[in-house]
Amino acid sequence: MRETQLEAGADAQIPSAVSEANRALPAYLALGLGILCISWSAIFVRWTDIPGPASAFYRMLVPAAVLLPTHFFDRGRSRVDMRTMGIIAVGGLFFALDLALYNTSILKTTAANATLLGNNSPIVVGLLSWLVFRRKPQASFWFGLLLAVSGSLVILWSDLSRHRQFGIGDVMSLGAAACFAVYLLVTEKIRTTTGTLTFLRLAMISSTSALLIINILLGISLHVPHGRTLWAVLGLGLVSQLGGYLALTYALGHLPATITSISLLSQGPLTALMAAVLLGEALTLPQIAGGALVLAGVGLAHRQRHPEDEANV
Repeated sequence: MRETQLEAGADAQIPSAVSEANRALPAYLALGLGILCISWSAIFVRWTDIPGPASAFYRMLVPAAVLLPTHFFDRGRSRVDMRTMGIIAVGGLFFALDLALYNTSILKTTAANATLLGNNSPIVVGLLSWLVFRRKPQASFWFGLLLAVSGSLVILWSDLSRHRQFGIGDVMSLGAAACFAVYLLVTEKIRTTTGTLTFLRLAMISSTSALLIINILLGISLHVPHGRTLWAVLGLGLVSQLGGYLALTYALGHLPATITSISLLSQGPLTALMAAVLLGEALTLPQIAGGALVLAGVGLAHRQRHPEDEANV
C-alpha cells in the first residue's frame, strides 16, 4: 500500500513539473530574444558619429516616443501611486547613467571589453539581493556566476594582452555594470505590481529626461548627422531598447533579477562574434573558450526550478 501511494504521488508530480516548465517557457524565450536585441547595442553605437551620452539619449527618446501613445489605450491599468512613480524614476535615472557610461566606454575600448565588463552586474545584483533584501541566491547561482565571470575574464585578458590597457573605457564599463544592477533590482520589485507597457513607458521617459540633463550639463551637442548615424540611432532605439527591453521587462516579471542578470552575460560572446564579423575585431581561441564558459555558467544558473524558490532561501 505504501509503495502504491508513493508511486501515485510521484505520478502526480510529473504533470505539475511539466505545467511549471510550460509556464516558465515564455519568460525564457522572451529573455533570449531580449538578449539578442540588446547584443546589437555595441555595434550600433560604434556605427554612430556622435558622443556616447548623445547616442544614449536617442536610444531612449525613440522608444519613449513610440510608447507614449499607449497611455491612451491602457489608462485604466496604468495608474500608479506616487511611491511607485518615485521608484521607477530612480530606476530610470540609474539606467540613464548606465547607458551614458556604457555608450562612452564602447568608443574608448573594444566592443567585447565594454560589453563583458558592462555586464558584470550579476556580481552587484547577487550581493545587493543578499545584503539589502536578505535573499541569498542558491549555490547553483554562485557556481554558475563563477563560470560566467571566469569566461568573461578569459576574453578580457585575451583582449588586454594583445592591444589594450585597463583605462578609462574599462572603468566606465564597470561603473555601467553597477548602475544597471540597481536598475534590475528596481525593475524586479516594481514589475510585480506594474504592467510591462506602463513600467517601460514611465522608465523610458524618466531615463530620457535624465539623459537630456546629462548632455546639457556636459555641453554635448545632440545634432545627428544624416546617413549611417541616423540609421544606427534608430537601431539603438527600436531594436536594442524597445525590442530588447520589452522582452526583458516581461521576463523580469516572471524570473528573479539574479537569473536575468547572469543570463545577460551571454551578450559577451554574441557581441564578440558580431564585432568580429561587422567591425573587424578578430575572434581568438581564448575568446571562444571564454564564451563557452559564459554560456555554461548561464545554463547552470537556469537550473533553479522556479523563480519563487530563490525568494524563500
